Amino acid sequence: MEVDGVANPIVMFVCVHNSGRSQMAAGLLEHLAGGRVLVRSAGSEPADRLNPTVVEAMSEIGLDISAETPKLLTEEAVRGADVVITMGCGDACPLYVGKRYIDWALDDPSGRSLEEVRVIRDEIESRVKQLLGELID
Repeated sequence: MEVDGVANPIVMFVCVHNSGRSQMAAGLLEHLAGGRVLVRSAGSEPADRLNPTVVEAMSEIGLDISAETPKLLTEEAVRGADVVITMGCGDACPLYVGKRYIDWALDDPSGRSLEEVRVIRDEIESRVKQLLGELID
């Protein structure tokens, strides 16, 4: 996809289970970017479904991610990304020369209350807005 003749950057969000943090980040960036960024997410050990508290926290701000499913991280997906945002995947995320890697140290929403997940969601939103400002000027 291109915008004004320029290829859109591809951002890959990676966490262990791809059921919380990376899904929130992907949903937020996709919404805020308005088609100017291609967004992907995956996990090194994907869960069987999204964290329901994460889905609820996102719906509170008008974003429905309930149809998303956790996906397995592949080397091809990382190779195809311009920016890889890791969120606690440690050594499970492959590293490639020429890729921009950013690690976001964020609490895992697994097992947390809705109030705690809201705080994580809001922190992710703040970081996504900053990232978007760097990618689209």
